[in-house]
Amino acid sequence: MTEFIVRVVDFCRRYAAYVVIFFFALAGVGVWIAASRLSVDTNTDNLFASTLPWRQHAMAFDREFPQFNNVLVAVVRGATPEESDETAAQLAKAMATDKKHFIDVYRPDADPFFRHEGLLLLGPDDLSKLLNSLMNAQPLLGPLASDPSARGLLNGVSLMAAGVRIQHADLSPYKPALDQLQQVLNNAADGHPTPLSWQNLLGSDVTQQAGNVRMVLSHPVLEDGSLQPGRAATKALERIRDSLPDVKNGRVHIDYTGSVALADVQFGALTKGIVLSTVVSLLLLALWLYLAMHSFRRIIPILLTLLVGFALTIGFAALAVGTLNVISVAFAVLFIGLAVDFGIQFAVRLRDERMRHPEITQALASGTRVSGVQIAVAAAATACGFLAFSPTSFVGVAELGTIAGVGMGIALVCTLTLLPSLLILMKPKRQSKEMALPFGPTLDAWLHDHNKPVLMVFAVVGIIGLVAAVRMPFDANPLNTQDPNSEPMRTLRSLADNPITNPFNINIMVPDLKTARELSDKLQKLPEVSSVISAATFVPPDQQASLDQLDQAQVLMLPSLNVDPSAPPLTAAALRAEIADTHDAIVEANAELPADSPLRGIDAALQKLAKVSDDRLMAMNAAVSRFLPNQLDSLRDALDAKPVTLQTLPESIKRDWVSPNGGVRIQVSPTVNEEDTAGLRRFVEAVQRIAPDAGGPAVTTIASADTIMRAFQQAAVLATIAIAIVLLIAIRRLRDVGLVLLTLGMSALLTALLARAMGMAVNYANIIALPLLLGVGVSFNVYFVMNWRAGMRRFVSSASARAVLFSALTTGTAFGSLALSHDLGMASMGRMLLVSLVAVLLATFVFLPALLYAIKPPSKLRGTGH
Repeated sequence: MTEFIVRVVDFCRRYAAYVVIFFFALAGVGVWIAASRLSVDTNTDNLFASTLPWRQHAMAFDREFPQFNNVLVAVVRGATPEESDETAAQLAKAMATDKKHFIDVYRPDADPFFRHEGLLLLGPDDLSKLLNSLMNAQPLLGPLASDPSARGLLNGVSLMAAGVRIQHADLSPYKPALDQLQQVLNNAADGHPTPLSWQNLLGSDVTQQAGNVRMVLSHPVLEDGSLQPGRAATKALERIRDSLPDVKNGRVHIDYTGSVALADVQFGALTKGIVLSTVVSLLLLALWLYLAMHSFRRIIPILLTLLVGFALTIGFAALAVGTLNVISVAFAVLFIGLAVDFGIQFAVRLRDERMRHPEITQALASGTRVSGVQIAVAAAATACGFLAFSPTSFVGVAELGTIAGVGMGIALVCTLTLLPSLLILMKPKRQSKEMALPFGPTLDAWLHDHNKPVLMVFAVVGIIGLVAAVRMPFDANPLNTQDPNSEPMRTLRSLADNPITNPFNINIMVPDLKTARELSDKLQKLPEVSSVISAATFVPPDQQASLDQLDQAQVLMLPSLNVDPSAPPLTAAALRAEIADTHDAIVEANAELPADSPLRGIDAALQKLAKVSDDRLMAMNAAVSRFLPNQLDSLRDALDAKPVTLQTLPESIKRDWVSPNGGVRIQVSPTVNEEDTAGLRRFVEAVQRIAPDAGGPAVTTIASADTIMRAFQQAAVLATIAIAIVLLIAIRRLRDVGLVLLTLGMSALLTALLARAMGMAVNYANIIALPLLLGVGVSFNVYFVMNWRAGMRRFVSSASARAVLFSALTTGTAFGSLALSHDLGMASMGRMLLVSLVAVLLATFVFLPALLYAIKPPSKLRGTGH
């Protein structure tokens, strides 16, 4: 192998100009292929093989319910339920007319079904509570039906005061509603009229949604080929949002989330600041190379070789993969971080040989004999570390492994062909200054004299690292790699407490309603389950009892809900007269009113209103009566409910809960916090004990975590075996191979210990540190062990050690750019890579030399004194 490499390098030396032209042309072809064929897949579902059972289940579900994919969700929160409803309707209407940006728009919570048959969905107790609340409100409803204005409302308040005076009526059930009315009247008197919520005034808390949340769902038009395909639609949503009246006056807030917005934010974070970070990384890379070489005639060839190798690698990626994912895009950083090591090793060795050989041709041949095989072995072992991931089901890393593994081969070829050609053409000057690290001799001497205590310390540290590795937490939640301060993530987190909108539900498909009811009853009893919804939820089994209650309520309340169209027109004078009458009624009841009665506060507010202008008084009326007609209509519709069957269930509801083949969907929501991986696993396991075929976000989250762990266990075994075989072929001594692998294992244990000490958790992004650990660790360790085999007895003070250190600095610079990424997943990857690099350096510069000093060298080299 050595002679072959020497002949190749000598050939490139003799035909240097032709070799450079050939590689530059080839690099141009690689860039052209990448520009025309390489794309990026923003769908994180495709990080896993489609042949996996849980992926098959997820894809089958997506085919049956495609409306849940590629969704942009607008979340509307108003000061009152009515303002939320009205603004959501305005938003949906405006979005529906914008066909350029939105395919369709719908409001799941505003379906007419809920307005007409919604009360049937309440349990018997909740329905009774609601109807009792409405019956208690009849003293208000009667006057309002005959006069749906502030005058009618104040007339109702007068009747309530009379009820207290004459019949000692208890107004405590009305206190929240009357307190709200008092606030509205005070606001109007102060010149800041706010609408009165009739849902809150007349309804019961069983029908209220926390935060008055309403949702508008849409399928946006996605831009092909864009890293943020939904960005234009999101911008259109923002423009519509900002134009709505109640958003402008601050009464309603609209935020957005959904799979489209989350993916856009993630890939936007990947590209944010990428130009600046790339420029800074290249400048730092050039600085480290200068400090390592002290010659631009050596630095420029290394950088050009690196760029050509990268161009060829992206060309290969375009041909072999075609589409990069959120993980495989990291191949660029890995290639630069690892390939530069080969160039530094070659150039440093050449400079070292130039000190002994005046002619560059002699130094090139001599340096190639020493470093050529070392670089080849390191490249082969590194490639094995990456390629071991290719057969795994974790496609994201499998593709990365393929690209980076082949990239190591490309880097090796470029290092042994293009680099020597460039060096010959650049003609770097001979330098006589020794390349050893300044602290090298001291550290070498100390490690030689204290190798046993050092090894004992590492043994203890290794044991602690093993415990840390076993206990290293795995964060299965992909949302934790998103920016928590982005609008889609803030909005999603705000919905997490609601079981319906929890992002980690479980979906189960059953053949019919009967099975759905039976299974739902079993699931509802699980402590890990907070709620269960299915098509059966919308077809209540005991409807007749509820219908009877509604019929009775309708008979009693319908006269109070029929608006009298002959009510006299309202004037400011008439309203002032009604204010005076209401004041008189409250004063007459004063002796019977408790000290904290809300009627006292209402009277005080009315006295302020009696002194305001007519315009302000009519503004109060508009605020009080704004939502009243619609509320009365809604009550009439709700009390006139009709029986519901699966056949009569509207298509707008059925499509979300019944598949095209008639299967019924059950949605199960967890009680645990969605960030709690252990709790989420308990939830999934509990549900799957009852329904083994369960799927959905919670199941895929846990299944993907298990797939990742299995993939890395499989790849670690394959990589270790492959690396051992490569080392055995190259080194041909079992003990020496063991030295490399033992140091590699120590690097892994140190990585686990340092990561655990820093509070880091493993996730689907940063777990990529394992192949890097194998690649960098093998490369560095091979140089030291092969130098030791060649008779070297000064490890840290050698030229190889200097090359290793500056290789680590250049690699660390590349990884540092990842650590500073705005994308949390990429940043966690960068931090873990930096930690693993530190661990590799500790193992290579301290543990391995101490180990080599502690054992006898190969017999034929013993006593050489090098």
